Amino acid sequence: MSQETFVLEAKRRDDQGKGASRRLRREGRIPAIVYGGTAAPQSVTIEHNEIIKHLEHEAFYSHVLDLNIDGSVTQVILRDLHRHPYKSSVLHADFQRVSANDSLRVTVPLHFLNKDTCVGAKAGGLVHIALTEIQIDCAANALPEFIAVDLKALDIHDSLHLSQITLPAGVKIPVLTQGAEHDAAVVTIHPSKLDKTIEAEG
Repeated sequence: MSQETFVLEAKRRDDQGKGASRRLRREGRIPAIVYGGTAAPQSVTIEHNEIIKHLEHEAFYSHVLDLNIDGSVTQVILRDLHRHPYKSSVLHADFQRVSANDSLRVTVPLHFLNKDTCVGAKAGGLVHIALTEIQIDCAANALPEFIAVDLKALDIHDSLHLSQITLPAGVKIPVLTQGAEHDAAVVTIHPSKLDKTIEAEG
């Protein structure tokens, strides 16, 4: 688990409605909602450029964030983003309050190690990555920014499935509780097209 910290400045928002939201966006701010925990949902506003800056970091999507609302810091995770359909802008954000021991179900990215130097790649095989992120269950204080998947030993025709991923302590993959048919292949090493051509000619 990384020690990186993200702090996002926010202001309490009292005015509601589409007209108020449009005014906010013209002023360079976006509306957002904070919910969860024992407190009531709270409407806030965030500077658009600030959240865009944070979104450049992959970890921002799967990290416990410090949301500073008028000087009061609340720990949250980003639950949803509403983006403009064709502009590179954010229209609205949803944040969920969390505490250290809260149980979360979130999606985190997979980082693949030794992709170009695994046994199969060295033998000329093609590395096919089927999943780049997975859904996990864990406590908020055990939330990983990503999960590393080492492909070093994979050879041609080998596959690595969800159940074979080495998970950090306290992290589970919920779909695996639904049976072996949900143990999807994450990575497969295929023979190269050249190999298949040679086999066909042979």
